[in-house]
Amino acid sequence: MSQLKVFVHNTKIDFSGLRHLCYGLALTFSITSLLFVFFKGVNLGIDFKGGLLIEVRTNQNVELSDLRKTLKTLNLGEVKIQSFGSDKDILIRIEHQPGGNKAQTLAAEKIRALLGEAFDFRRVEILGPKVSKDLIENGIMAVLFAMVGMLLYIWLRFEWQYSICAIIALVHDAIAVIGFYAISGYEFNEAALAAILTTIGYSINDTVVVYDRLRETLRKYKKTPMTGIINLSANNIFYCTIVTSGTTLLALAALSLFGGPVVENFSTPIFVGVIAGTFSSIFLSANLLLFFNLRKRKIKTQASTL
Repeated sequence: MSQLKVFVHNTKIDFSGLRHLCYGLALTFSITSLLFVFFKGVNLGIDFKGGLLIEVRTNQNVELSDLRKTLKTLNLGEVKIQSFGSDKDILIRIEHQPGGNKAQTLAAEKIRALLGEAFDFRRVEILGPKVSKDLIENGIMAVLFAMVGMLLYIWLRFEWQYSICAIIALVHDAIAVIGFYAISGYEFNEAALAAILTTIGYSINDTVVVYDRLRETLRKYKKTPMTGIINLSANNIFYCTIVTSGTTLLALAALSLFGGPVVENFSTPIFVGVIAGTFSSIFLSANLLLFFNLRKRKIKTQASTL
């Protein structure tokens, strides 16, 4: 770790000089992601497509993975199983079956026959397209509210220019995660919304660290050009950011490799989101401030108050 600190701590990277390359990379990946989303689409899960919801209770302990394999033999498509309340209360969700409500009822009867009397069927519901549409709308609103809340926070803590640049960086991160779902074919469900919110939350934390150091440096070196301020600030926090992101990525990699398919579907997109968030917080969020000529604005403001 000490060798890493020597190697990374005293960096003299020209972050401002690399800004055009970084803008190009960010735009290329964002446009590619959006093309995949619009033309290929994302693999919507049961949460968004609708389907069959079954609540059962059993008197014996059941391994969810074994139950999932058993239900897969019915070839009903996607199957999601989770325990709730207690270990003996289980929620089963099956993807929407073609053929209307009659097909959903037939699927429920097949499941009942397969599981037998060991399971008490307490509730059977058909989730139609309206429920799925409401969930999609609520998910979009959750992400938008998070974005607006972060915009206001950055605006109040720093200045409005900072908040606009931070939101641009967050939109880049969200597009990166959604694009990964479209490119990889990972199931896009409720966990995907959590992955997007986790990513932008992680990214805004890094961005605030960058902006804090930038504001401090801006006050300290009043005659230094803005490009020099950005380079000095970004190099000062580079070691901290790399170590924090690196340890987070190691944990997410372990979850993706050894956590099973359910955990992998959640942790792998966050892995991609952390990489995108680290990139945007260091290479985008600060450099975007150059479009607002903060140094000239401050000089004009100070002159007008004299």
